Amino acid sequence: MTVLSEKISKREFAITAEIVPPVAASSGPLLAEAEHVRGLVDAINITDGAGATTTMSSFAAAAILAAAGFEPVLQVTCRDRNRIALTADLIGAAAQGSCNLLVLMGDDPARGDQPEAKPVFDLDSRKVMELARALRDDAVLPSGKPVTDPPQFFIGAADMPLDPPADWKPDALRSKIECGAQFTQTQFCFEPDVARRFIQRLSDEGITDQVGVLLGIGPIASARSARWMNENLYGVTVPEATIARLEGADDAKAEGRLICAELIQQYREIPGLAGVHIMAPAQKPDAIADAIRLAG
Repeated sequence: MTVLSEKISKREFAITAEIVPPVAASSGPLLAEAEHVRGLVDAINITDGAGATTTMSSFAAAAILAAAGFEPVLQVTCRDRNRIALTADLIGAAAQGSCNLLVLMGDDPARGDQPEAKPVFDLDSRKVMELARALRDDAVLPSGKPVTDPPQFFIGAADMPLDPPADWKPDALRSKIECGAQFTQTQFCFEPDVARRFIQRLSDEGITDQVGVLLGIGPIASARSARWMNENLYGVTVPEATIARLEGADDAKAEGRLICAELIQQYREIPGLAGVHIMAPAQKPDAIADAIRLAG
């Protein structure tokens, strides 16, 4: 059992943080970033070509972190690998200590730094979750060939928080649970009232009894960054009051970290919420560490 899975199973508030692997052929830069959050988070997400841009392999980066005593959450996208490569990489990841998985579709290569790259998408995210579950529970490859020492995966999926209308049902998340998802990390949610209503609806639907929900938050660097998020990140709303705080602050980055800390404190009080997933786009992990310390 991983630390993350144990915390969620015990209904203790979990904190995960996200790190983008460096464009480096050495472990030093990655480990230097991870050290900022050592002892402050339960697990560190390692992105897999986020934005369809090239970095160190998420599989390699997760293995480096595991060897250094960190608990990784390995992000796995469907974009770049066929089912043979995905199966082989999942087995190899588990052998190197990466058992927490966040399975994603992956961004279109046309949006990335090598737009001529050919997308694969042999399996979608639900099929990869089913693959990981079969490797763990049935100890077999898709071909039926047995797996020695099956991996002990803790399987995660992405989700989008929203202010649920009266007739809304969490059908997308429910289908991911049916495919094997045991936890979910969401897109940013900077609105505590929306977060409360969203988690309450998931609880009413029995979802929070089946899967650990970690709401996405993060320290915002500036009012300009907040407006960019509103305009470019689907489903994300940074409230005008938050933008006004950032604009009026003497130190916008410090104010952004304080706002993130306040969200951690408020979200800890939401019944049924398993924890938070902290992301800091275009900032170093020290911003995440500062927010966690401010939150106590």
